[in-house]
Amino acid sequence: MTTEQTFIAIKPDGVQRGLVGPIISRFENRGFKLAAIKLVSPSQEHLEKHYADLSDKPFFKGLITYMRSGPVCAMVWEGRDAVKTGRTILGATNPLASAPGTIRGDFAIDVGRNVCHGSDSVENAKKEIDLWFKPEEVQSWKQNAFDWIYEKA
Repeated sequence: MTTEQTFIAIKPDGVQRGLVGPIISRFENRGFKLAAIKLVSPSQEHLEKHYADLSDKPFFKGLITYMRSGPVCAMVWEGRDAVKTGRTILGATNPLASAPGTIRGDFAIDVGRNVCHGSDSVENAKKEIDLWFKPEEVQSWKQNAFDWIYEKA
């Protein structure tokens, strides 16, 4: 079985609202394995690298200011189809288009306060993990529940 990793960040609004625990629970309950976690206050330069693909958008400056407004909970989650499924757990970028039961559908209203960031591709997940974590900060371990989550091939 092949697994992949995804980068999930709980944005300042999610941290300030005390949603770190409920968000972690959503990923754990689904069966994903937490490989790394830290609470950080990223620099402007760090955030500009992270959101470089949005640098030409009119909301870019406001996004960077907002993301510097409080701590961010950066995480690496691992499992089968972690990127695609992680985005499904988060819901649509616009919370009003997110289904109930998703993180954004349950906890957010405005796009600019949509609680979480999730990698949108396996390639971007790798880049984002490398940007936010040193290699030694990402743990490799076997979940005791692994055989209860995944069928043997």
